[in-house]
Amino acid sequence: MVQQTDLNYSTEGKRRAFLFLRWSFAKRTKIAYYTAGKIMSKSLIAVGSTRGPKLDAVHDALKLCAEQLNPSAQFGVLGFAVDSGVRHTPLSSEESMRGARQRTEALMQMASGTGAVYQYFVGLEGGLEVMESTQSHGSNESRAEDTSSTGEGDRRVFLESWAYVSDGSRGHFGRSGGIELPPALAREVLDKGVELATAIDKFAGMAGIRDNQGAWGVLSNNLITRREAFRIALVAAFAPFFNANLFRVARAAS
Repeated sequence: MVQQTDLNYSTEGKRRAFLFLRWSFAKRTKIAYYTAGKIMSKSLIAVGSTRGPKLDAVHDALKLCAEQLNPSAQFGVLGFAVDSGVRHTPLSSEESMRGARQRTEALMQMASGTGAVYQYFVGLEGGLEVMESTQSHGSNESRAEDTSSTGEGDRRVFLESWAYVSDGSRGHFGRSGGIELPPALAREVLDKGVELATAIDKFAGMAGIRDNQGAWGVLSNNLITRREAFRIALVAAFAPFFNANLFRVARAAS
């Protein structure tokens, strides 16, 4: 099945028409961008997932930064099912970062074995960050309010989305914001060991949420979706590439 959408956006006063083509099949998804009326060099981006929200997030991020990454490039995106090497639901920022990076490393290893050439490799990983404080702070009244509102005392659990982008020689992380999980949902994942995808389906009374709005959408009443959270993480991870001069100056200064 081919889905075609016209994408129009402006760069230095010039508007260009893009066609978005997407083919889905067994273990990979291809997204290609074509610029009308101009022959451009082809640059492929490998993504370590075949899930729709993640690939759509790459599409959204490229709409924002493709011109800055390479104004003469025609970007194509291929999604591959690779292993993250971490739990289904990472339970720390560190584990989520490791999962995103290891997806990227798996892609680079795959490309090395097949001889395929990619300009960028992208790993995406969603997970939790658990913040627990053993220190007493604030008044007894404020601590009591915290405990009664969350039911978990000083434990706060946040959902995060991470991206890792590499050009094969250097890589950079990007992260979305974080949204707090309700205590009942946090207990299902942390204390009972239920995968977040399963727990959020039960919590919301729906099926297949992670392939749609995601836990982000359920928790924010669809003001922020899983796709949007990964888009933010991706733009942040691509920033050292499309804003290379600033990062180069910052490295030199340090």
